[in-house]
Amino acid sequence: MTVIIILALVALFIGLRLYSVLGERTGHEQQPILKPADPDTRVDRPAPPATPAPQPQADSADLAYLPTAGPGVRALLAADSSFDVAQFIEGAQAAYRMILEAFWSGDLDKLRPHVADNVYDAFASSVKQRRDEGLVLENRLVHIEQALVSAASIEQTVAFVTVRFEADIAAVTRNKDGEVVAGSMSDAVQTRDLWTFRRDIASRDPNWLLVETDEEE
Repeated sequence: MTVIIILALVALFIGLRLYSVLGERTGHEQQPILKPADPDTRVDRPAPPATPAPQPQADSADLAYLPTAGPGVRALLAADSSFDVAQFIEGAQAAYRMILEAFWSGDLDKLRPHVADNVYDAFASSVKQRRDEGLVLENRLVHIEQALVSAASIEQTVAFVTVRFEADIAAVTRNKDGEVVAGSMSDAVQTRDLWTFRRDIASRDPNWLLVETDEEE
């Protein structure tokens, strides 16, 4: 009997200890493991955001000429379907650089095929005057900031396109003794030139001739 009572007290003591340990949560218990969803169970998820529709981009040709030149450009395109405004501007910039560098260095033979007679005569006269005065130009085209068609027209089969160039040019003039008499290579000057090119669209010759030069005020 005594043994039974002792065993009962031991069982009660163990039960109270288990309750004191397991009957309260400490905040660090392992969280219950969730069962994976049944494969046949459909779970609604938020729809992915809609991909925005591509926006139309402006035609590159529209950025190559001023609005006032639009009618002339369209007339030229109607007369010559092979004319490409962007390609023309690219070629005009190359011609601008090449002709200026040839003029500055006095290389008249290099610029002769690319300019009309009146422009060649004006360039040749200026080069001759520099040589007579013993002056040498050391100009450098730093950067062409912008080149836009400012006017265009067509007369029968002859097309005329005027390009407005905005460029930075460093200019230095030296005398026969090599002394700087004007300009500075460290200070570029912004220039705005208007050059007009001409081409007979009925001709197989794809080249354009420079027929007029001017400065925009």
